[in-house]
Amino acid sequence: MNTADNYQEIRNAIRELCSDFPSEYFRRIDEQRAYPEEFVGALTRAGWLGALIPAEYGGAGLGLTEASVIMEEINRNGGNSGACHGQMYNMGTLLRHGSEEQKREFLPKIAAGELRLQSMGVTEPTAGTDTTKIKTTAVKKGGVYVVNGQKVWISRVQHSDFMILLARTTPVAEVKKKSEGLSIFLVDLREAIGKGIAVRRIPNMVNHETNELFIDNLEIPEANLIGEEGKGFKYILDGLNAERALIAAECIGDGYWFINKITKYAKERIVFDRPIGQNQGVQFPIAKSYVNIEAASLMRFKACALFDSHKPCGAEANMALLLAAGSSWEAANVCLQYHGGFGFASEYDVERKFRETRLYQVAPISTNLILSYVAEHVLGLPRSF
Repeated sequence: MNTADNYQEIRNAIRELCSDFPSEYFRRIDEQRAYPEEFVGALTRAGWLGALIPAEYGGAGLGLTEASVIMEEINRNGGNSGACHGQMYNMGTLLRHGSEEQKREFLPKIAAGELRLQSMGVTEPTAGTDTTKIKTTAVKKGGVYVVNGQKVWISRVQHSDFMILLARTTPVAEVKKKSEGLSIFLVDLREAIGKGIAVRRIPNMVNHETNELFIDNLEIPEANLIGEEGKGFKYILDGLNAERALIAAECIGDGYWFINKITKYAKERIVFDRPIGQNQGVQFPIAKSYVNIEAASLMRFKACALFDSHKPCGAEANMALLLAAGSSWEAANVCLQYHGGFGFASEYDVERKFRETRLYQVAPISTNLILSYVAEHVLGLPRSF
């Protein structure tokens, strides 16, 4: 079993990089609703966003396990990996299912920081989590696919050069299984925005750049089809499992941040002539949160190990996200509660991290749907929907 102690060299390197971007930096970025361009640039130059790219293409050749440690440490040190985590999990789709020509064309440039692959276009307004019901279509005409449709909650579009796009190439009425007939494309956003894709930014509770896309007769070269036509749903699952494991790691990082923050404060804050951390009513919730974060971390490592071994990991990736999102939210509430009024003050950073970690009860998948998945696919209970 992998443990956190195996990756101290990575942890130390990320902590050193993050030391150049203190809480004041992320607080300012959050207040301005800006993108942490300097931070993402530093990660890219140091090679961390190319961690999953094999060495032959200019990357570090690391696994999802190591990538999860990178994401965890960013959040554990007060940052927000949501600004850049897409490049990690989107990479899996191209790595595992792209042609050799596609990999040689794009991966070295991504590893070098010349291109960003930060965005994935799957979710739609009327389909939500029911991915097989997406209405975006891609019709082959000559040497191009003509795409029409709409996407929503598509993150980092305005800070990415390319996007992984899922569209239906065969009508659902003409396939045996509704998961068939979906295809994945690599979209050059530099050319597509304003020429087939219109972008509307969606202001939201956290400083997370996300958008609604309106796609009107977008032409995508046939060469940008990833893998076989009609097999896209199977391919996208790889990316989604990686996404869930990595975001679980981010939640774990958040959880440790909250625990470290409140533990330090509880030792120093004196009320009624004693530190509040001396009271069991304060101690026990903090300790319980820590225990749950440790447990979630173990499930994260299990999911990543299976993914890296090319073994099925859907259940483990989903359970890791459920446990991690739950434990980070629990730790967030504990941290806010025992900071009292100071927890609501921006200068303490608790309220910012509180908002950021709340997202993961809903995205990338609702925790209720994770429970439905486990009930049906692990326990064999009847499908509920």
